Amino acid sequence: MTTAPAVQHMSAEQASWFSQTFTRLVDNVGLAVLGKPEAVKLAFTCLLSGGHMLLEDFPGTGKTSLARSLAATVQASHSRIQFTPDLLPSDVTGVTIFDQASREFEFHPGPIFASIVLADEINRASPKTQSALLEVMEEGRVTIDGKPHEVGRPFLVIATQNPIEQAGTYRLPEAQLDRFLMKSSLGYPDHDATVDILGGVSVRDRSATLSPVITAQAVVEMIDLAATVYVDPAVLDYVSRLAAATRGKPEEIRLGVSVRGAISLVRAAKTWAAANGRHYVVPDDIKDLAEPVLAHRMVMDAEAEFDGATSAVSLARVLDQVAPPQQRA
Repeated sequence: MTTAPAVQHMSAEQASWFSQTFTRLVDNVGLAVLGKPEAVKLAFTCLLSGGHMLLEDFPGTGKTSLARSLAATVQASHSRIQFTPDLLPSDVTGVTIFDQASREFEFHPGPIFASIVLADEINRASPKTQSALLEVMEEGRVTIDGKPHEVGRPFLVIATQNPIEQAGTYRLPEAQLDRFLMKSSLGYPDHDATVDILGGVSVRDRSATLSPVITAQAVVEMIDLAATVYVDPAVLDYVSRLAAATRGKPEEIRLGVSVRGAISLVRAAKTWAAANGRHYVVPDDIKDLAEPVLAHRMVMDAEAEFDGATSAVSLARVLDQVAPPQQRA
């Protein structure tokens, strides 16, 4: 009878290296995206957890700069897709064209074939085009004419939504929102950061001035390393109880957190723990990431939402009610 090989967990030395590298990455992006260290940390947590990010924010808050700065910092390819109502799935994934000279069909990859992809105003495209993007996000590959084409690693999609001007948009269904590891926003910079930005208006693109900190291959190694962070069964029990609590008694919540959501929270918490120099997850990691990872997966009751209830407030109430573990299992 054979037994499964033991899982090798991250060491304290590896956690220290991971934390130092993570800090260098965040600081480097901070040279271009001023005054938003928490948003940058969440973006790198998404990247190093193998997930994707949804940013819902107003125009001109630096969403494009964030994507470009991430790509420049990790020496990776970057592309931007401006979603419009007439955008076709092939405009995202690519198309097969017949070559008259070779008498064969050749695949021409679309802009989705980049390490960091900015999907700008994703809710302005038709559901069919949205689905084409979300399929690539889930599978990591594009299938054209029956042939799979891998997008490679690392692969991060930063999709944006504009909370204003909802006319002519297609709201992302709940099942598609569940595909995003996190949902967050940048928001407007504070006074000091705004003054710094205004003082550097002569530099049109700050991300172009950044020097790479690590290579794309090193990012892949960090992704694999983050997956080895230890999670105690007591913490897993805590995550399970949190997810179950969102599906239980709260009357204002119509649909709670799915199992995929709970898995995403554990994946992100592993990276967050390593970024803080630990080779193990603690309950505070779960609390720190609960809102960006779980809130957008919860569907509020329409009447409660009309009365002002939000998923973030309901989730905060659940976090207060579910007691974290006090000791290891």
